[in-house]
Amino acid sequence: MHAPSRQTTAGLLVVLAAASGCLDVICLTRLNGYFASVITGNLVQFGHAIATANARSLAGAVAAVGGYALGVAGATLPLRHGGPGWNRRTAVVAAAEAVLLLGFTAGWLGCAARPGYAAGLVLLGVASVASGMQSVITIGAGIRGASTTYLTGSLTNMVRRRVLDPHWFADVGGLGRLAGLVGGAVLGTVVLRLAPTWAPALAAALVVAVVAVAVGLTRRAVAAVPQSPDRDRPSFRP
Repeated sequence: MHAPSRQTTAGLLVVLAAASGCLDVICLTRLNGYFASVITGNLVQFGHAIATANARSLAGAVAAVGGYALGVAGATLPLRHGGPGWNRRTAVVAAAEAVLLLGFTAGWLGCAARPGYAAGLVLLGVASVASGMQSVITIGAGIRGASTTYLTGSLTNMVRRRVLDPHWFADVGGLGRLAGLVGGAVLGTVVLRLAPTWAPALAAALVVAVVAVAVGLTRRAVAAVPQSPDRDRPSFRP
């Protein structure tokens, strides 16, 4: 399976970052104050819940952190033997993430955008599993240091390199992912205010678009490879 080019992959990661920003806005503001992907913030919330003996908040931490870990494990298993870059297994895992986000959207619609406590925990868990899977997809994308769900390290590295080497040109891909995350959060917030019922559909649509584009480009690349006339002929050894 021919992988999309590095430049195309970088663009797809920007779209995934936007999906992450949109999903995190929904979870943070409507699902018990937890992120789907920012585990550092979730662990701080977890510690606060322990100190205050807040059982409801503790359950949210378990759903968010546990769901993310489950997503990472579930995506790592099928991708552990694959090389870097987008391949057939990556496409399957990304499609599974898209299915989870579509399920999240269906659950959100079923709750009329106002999930109760129990439904909110389920939705938070689903969103966190999807985010964990996306993190693994990004790590295996073949772009060193790329991330679409947690960008603290990306910002740290860019600022640090700029200070150490003033002549260094900024990482365009890293800046793009940062902008994508912020843009996704902005769009998610706008949709939450104007059409809250359909807010999760934006994140799902972005991931579906990434899968469709990557698979389409891959098939086009395969079709463009000239076929050898002797390729399908049986070979005979003396």
